[in-house]
Amino acid sequence: MTTLRDLTFWPPASAYRPPIALIGCGGIAKHHLEAYRAQDLQVVALCDVHRERAEKLAAEFFPEASIFTDYRDLLSQSDVEVVDVATHPEARVGLIEACLNARRHVLSQKPFVLDLAVGHRLCDLADRRGVQLTVNQNGRFAPHFGYLRAAIDAGFLGRTHAAHMAVHWDHTWVEGTPFEDIKHLILYDFAIHWFDIVRCFLPEATAERVMATVSRVPGQTLMPPLAATVALQFDQAQATLVFDAWTRYGQQDRTVVIGDAATAVSSGPDLQRQTVEITDAAGTYRPELNGQWFSDGFAGTMLELLSAIEQGRTAAIDARDNLESLALCFAAIHSAETGQPQRPGSIQRLPTA
Repeated sequence: MTTLRDLTFWPPASAYRPPIALIGCGGIAKHHLEAYRAQDLQVVALCDVHRERAEKLAAEFFPEASIFTDYRDLLSQSDVEVVDVATHPEARVGLIEACLNARRHVLSQKPFVLDLAVGHRLCDLADRRGVQLTVNQNGRFAPHFGYLRAAIDAGFLGRTHAAHMAVHWDHTWVEGTPFEDIKHLILYDFAIHWFDIVRCFLPEATAERVMATVSRVPGQTLMPPLAATVALQFDQAQATLVFDAWTRYGQQDRTVVIGDAATAVSSGPDLQRQTVEITDAAGTYRPELNGQWFSDGFAGTMLELLSAIEQGRTAAIDARDNLESLALCFAAIHSAETGQPQRPGSIQRLPTA
């Protein structure tokens, strides 16, 4: 019988090691490549419109990789089977479409699309081309989130009916970067991980209403509001998300998931260092967590895609599933804009960029 000690959230082992290409060599790309190198994956090509970016990353992680500045040349000249698309969202749709038409499997950086209808169209195209289209929701493979997800899937919490997550951290590192220009930076770029994982924590519940607020912190100089709250009403569950992005001292991250058989709590000073406790009628169990979100979470998503390809199954990070997480995100942003609760799925496009 499976016990809490036996739980694993890591993708099934796979011997499939196809040639991989990375398109988009910006700041996040190093975490992708660091994870892939640690797993002995084959990254054979890097592509970026700024050649020097691709060359720098190749030299550090995969010196034998070919360098491209045009993704069309990469798709026509290389034998890659899997493409990691890590560009900004605005450039992503055409890239993904080209990869799918070339019958390459795709792992897309998040947020996947800015329009749900476009996302459905890309998912349909992947189905017609017989390839996998997945989204890099690497938070699912962060050690603390991954363990909680595995415990819920295995039934140790029973039927879950509440999930409450609060993140108190300093996000002012974005000052002077393009991220500072994103009005709903917290709900859009950051909280997409929490909109996704809350669905994993309440797998039997259906989201019915989203209410969100954002506010500026006294003294903040950045344009985006650095405080946000989200209340999610499900048919038989509730969830709250709290984000304090200007916590200068005593930073803390805490997650509570309540089921009818047990309660799970994960807490720590940041997303990299977490302690998990699961308490039921028999007492409290504290698993030993190995690894960190950055960069192990990025390894988890790629390994899940490779395992799914090898086994001929739909990946857990399938893009069609991810559209439901985006629907929560879009509804929350529209709620913050209007001051009114919104129904998930009623807002098809990202309200503001």
